[in-house]
Amino acid sequence: MDFFQTIFLALLQGLTEFLPISSSAHLILPSEVWGWPDQGLAFDVAVHVGTLLAVVHYFRRDIYSLSSAWFTTGFSRSINQPAQLAWFIILATIPAGLCGLFLDDWIEQNLRSSLVIATTTITFGLLLWFADRSASQRLALSDMTLMIALVIGFSQVLALVPGTSRSGITITAALLLGLRSSEAARFSFLLSIPLITAAGLFKGAELMTADVAIDWLHIAIGISVAGISAWVCIHYFLVFINRIGLLPFVIYRLILGGLLLLWV
Repeated sequence: MDFFQTIFLALLQGLTEFLPISSSAHLILPSEVWGWPDQGLAFDVAVHVGTLLAVVHYFRRDIYSLSSAWFTTGFSRSINQPAQLAWFIILATIPAGLCGLFLDDWIEQNLRSSLVIATTTITFGLLLWFADRSASQRLALSDMTLMIALVIGFSQVLALVPGTSRSGITITAALLLGLRSSEAARFSFLLSIPLITAAGLFKGAELMTADVAIDWLHIAIGISVAGISAWVCIHYFLVFINRIGLLPFVIYRLILGGLLLLWV
């Protein structure tokens, strides 16, 4: 990759990782549509590290509160609400983590196509629109139950299919279960931390055993650009979600999916 492609793909990863529009789809498309070379495993690891650093930094106070509560009361009968939420995040991560571990290779070989991306982009975009329009949106994170957390966790499994969007499907599920849009987005972002960490470690382990040359300058650029753009994206998404709603993202998904169908 040249420097323009490196910056473009890192920016694309940072901006789409946490928006309900699918980062995996956007990273696949440049090679599918424009014939760009595959960015490679090392770059995948780099941009994952960048987005992980962004979400950890943005939610550092929440992470400290949840983890300290979990270690303090998480294993006692007097468990408090932050410790309970920490357990919900842990348990909700398990379904997608296990499915990713066993199905990743099959999905890589069979579902990374423009037709699949177009179909999932449109289908789950319409589902997001339905959830945003029809859900009651009355619950806060303090009202969350184990069943709600597990349903959201199982919905995250669908994000393994390119074009679905991890944040999109988890926000959709959370809205349908009654969470307010800002609370749904917050839980989705917190839920992303263990999964992005696991994906980064998995890809990192692959990288350590792979015989590939690493361009450290491109890696540094990828981490920096993905991290900064992801932090900005998280901040403004949480600021504006109650004002603008999710319709702009639904419209974007429908336009993108339609263009892909025409291209296919």
